[in-house]
Amino acid sequence: MTKLKIKSGDTVKVIAGDHKGSEGKVLLVIKDKNKAIIEGINMVKKHIKPSAQNPQGGIVEKEAAIHISNLSLLTSKGDATRVGYRMEGDKKVRFSVKSNEVI
Repeated sequence: MTKLKIKSGDTVKVIAGDHKGSEGKVLLVIKDKNKAIIEGINMVKKHIKPSAQNPQGGIVEKEAAIHISNLSLLTSKGDATRVGYRMEGDKKVRFSVKSNEVI
């Protein structure tokens, strides 16, 4: 399994697929499938059966996962960039390959 360079809480931009150009915050990273769930992007409708928590049931909209290869991390300036790792002292830090700033 490869090292995933996108983590929960990062702001990302979709670079491929139906939602290309959309930006959002990563809610969850699914490591074994190399996918991430992005806030407000790739919304799908799910039919919910009535239960004790949801007595009404019905159709609910929720976010579906997007493959990590279709995402690019955004820097603080809003530029899409690749992510690299380097050692600073005895700590390993992530940095932007484009601007060389620590993320």
